[in-house]
Amino acid sequence: MSTTQPEPLALAKNTKSKPTRILSWALWDWGTQPFYTVITTFVFTVYITQPDYFAWDPNNANGPTQALSVSTTICGIVIALIAPVLGQAADRSGHLVRNMRLLTWVLAGISMALWFVAPHPSYLILGLVLLAAGSIIGEISSSFYNATIDQVATEKNVGKVSGFGWGMGYMGGILVLLVILFVFIQPEVGLFGITDTPTRIRASMIVCGLWTLLWTIPTFLTLKDRPKTASGGQKLGIWGSYMALFRSIAHIWRTDRQVAYFLLASALFRDGLAAVFTFGAVIAAQSFGFSTTEIILFGAAANLIAGVVTILFGLLDDKIGPKKVILICLAILAVGATVVFFLHQPGYSQPQQICDAVTGVCADNPDYDAALVAHGKIIFWIFGLILSCLCGPAQAASRSFLARIIPEGHSGEIFGLYTTTGRVISFLTPALFGVMVTIGRKVTGLGSTQHWGLLAISIVLAAGFCVLIPVKPSSGLTTAPEK
Repeated sequence: MSTTQPEPLALAKNTKSKPTRILSWALWDWGTQPFYTVITTFVFTVYITQPDYFAWDPNNANGPTQALSVSTTICGIVIALIAPVLGQAADRSGHLVRNMRLLTWVLAGISMALWFVAPHPSYLILGLVLLAAGSIIGEISSSFYNATIDQVATEKNVGKVSGFGWGMGYMGGILVLLVILFVFIQPEVGLFGITDTPTRIRASMIVCGLWTLLWTIPTFLTLKDRPKTASGGQKLGIWGSYMALFRSIAHIWRTDRQVAYFLLASALFRDGLAAVFTFGAVIAAQSFGFSTTEIILFGAAANLIAGVVTILFGLLDDKIGPKKVILICLAILAVGATVVFFLHQPGYSQPQQICDAVTGVCADNPDYDAALVAHGKIIFWIFGLILSCLCGPAQAASRSFLARIIPEGHSGEIFGLYTTTGRVISFLTPALFGVMVTIGRKVTGLGSTQHWGLLAISIVLAAGFCVLIPVKPSSGLTTAPEK
């Protein structure tokens, strides 16, 4: 069925935006942030890429990182295939919030299940599978969450609301990182008598899952499912769902091509932004010599600054428009990543000791330079914080850009399509990251060359910047997508 009459935009129905509802909505970002901050950025991915624990080949320190890159690529393909169809089904059934709640609970369960990933090469696959499953569930539930912004925001404050939600996520990330640091990681004897680092990290995964279960309760008490769409009674099946999706894409191309151009540009730069979070802590540990405690402290500082900056940029979004906010962030990010690469020195990657694989005897590495390592950490602190604090504003502005133009009753599908376009090429940065790491190893002869992946991130961000420049502000889709 097609609709030829203009339909109101989703945001147009709201004339008032209550602070309590905005806060309850934003607590979902706060509650689910441990999966992104602790698990996929600063703690678990660093743990699972440690060659001392998970490398099958002791002569290839990059092995676990490359395995993570492959799993991230596969995960992106799965998300791209299912996100818009699930969003479309949620729109038809009216169960957007119910499905979001179920997926959130599953995400919490997966977070806690990471406890079972013991520090041994045989557990690498389990860790990668759970990490990929959590990423898929997290992306789909996040797509549904984005689609509910029209329940709490208006056309006048959508930028502020989106930025506040993203900023709350960062703030939640700070608190949970500090809890993990001072309860499990920092004490000589952690909670429950835990003393070894791998067990401390695994125990913190349980904290992440419980955090998600607790803090998302207000969100689900506030948000409500909407009535079914006109086609809600139809049973389309898998093939019919994809056919309806293709009709929606064709409709967008016909009625507002600028939306299609924006989806393409956002696919590029959001892939680069995701790589900053996925590989940032790995680079800090493997190329700049950060310890687990230092990574957590860096993560806490990065989240604090990012939370404040994202909220402030949300106010700017409503004044100058989301496109300008995104361009400002991308330009600084691309330049910053390149600067960190060129300021890197080979000595940062040298181990303090060299251990014989057969005898286990360790000796001081004559090439290790403590002063050089300390200098490298300062460089990463400065530019790493710049990179971290600008990813949030770009993501929040991207969400508000799309929220302004979605017709009522199609939020789930359009935000699902938004997720898909971001994932169709989500293999790009992880794959290019792996290629650049391999090139770096060939060029330098070093065993750890993760910092070369910064060039991959910079290239993708710059490409997104270039594609976004000609995109013109859209007045919104004038009719509903075909169902």
